[in-house]
Amino acid sequence: MTDWARVRADDFAVPEGRPVEELVAELSAMLRSPDPVVRDRQAYSILATWIDREVLSAEQLVDLGDEMAARFGDSEIQARAFAPLILDCIVSAGVFEPRWVEPFTSWYAAEHDLRGHDPSLGWLHAVAHGADLLGAFGQLPEVAPTSLLDLGLARVLTPTEYALRDLEDSRLAYALASTLTRPDLSEEDATAWLATAPDALRLVGITAGIPAHITNTFNTLNALYVLVDRGVEPPLQSTRTQVSHRKAVLDHLAAALRTLSPHQS
Repeated sequence: MTDWARVRADDFAVPEGRPVEELVAELSAMLRSPDPVVRDRQAYSILATWIDREVLSAEQLVDLGDEMAARFGDSEIQARAFAPLILDCIVSAGVFEPRWVEPFTSWYAAEHDLRGHDPSLGWLHAVAHGADLLGAFGQLPEVAPTSLLDLGLARVLTPTEYALRDLEDSRLAYALASTLTRPDLSEEDATAWLATAPDALRLVGITAGIPAHITNTFNTLNALYVLVDRGVEPPLQSTRTQVSHRKAVLDHLAAALRTLSPHQS
């Protein structure tokens, strides 16, 4: 076994004496580990760094992407939740296969375990990690932006007992806003996904407190409103990109938000 703690300490230098394929296979297996140090601090951080530094070839990235896409059907939550992080790294590095989209979209809104942090498993963050991949897919002309916008809303509207925390709603809002910057979006496409939101947010017959999914949706759309209004600033960049059809999107967001907060203009 490789001393992965030493690899981190040595500025993520690739160990000598073993093929990269073997090292990546070992790291990929570690991404399923219930130990957060093994999975997060070692496997994820090393793979993400190596992908950014172009240690892996395009063919190796495709193979790793195929493995991560298959993880969306894994029985372990930590395996499912970390798969989109690695796929995001791969897509952001310029490697994409259309066959990765369907496993992700089938999993994202259906994931039932939305724990952000678990005392023994560490960070899980399925919603936030999935949002990062949604945002990456949202920049690709090969992926229909409308399907991703629908998916993002479906994720927060899906009934759950978990109220999102640790800025997960903001991560999803950023992914949606980023997708809304697509220049190929028509006004109808940029707003149609929000058409059902006001009715979905109406608290009809609610007597025992606001359900978690209503809170999740409201907080996500609130954060999205600010991004649409102010523009989207990608990481490590100082310029903001405006969303397509900004005024129309703001009007639809306001209509949804007023359902729960009628004092908002």
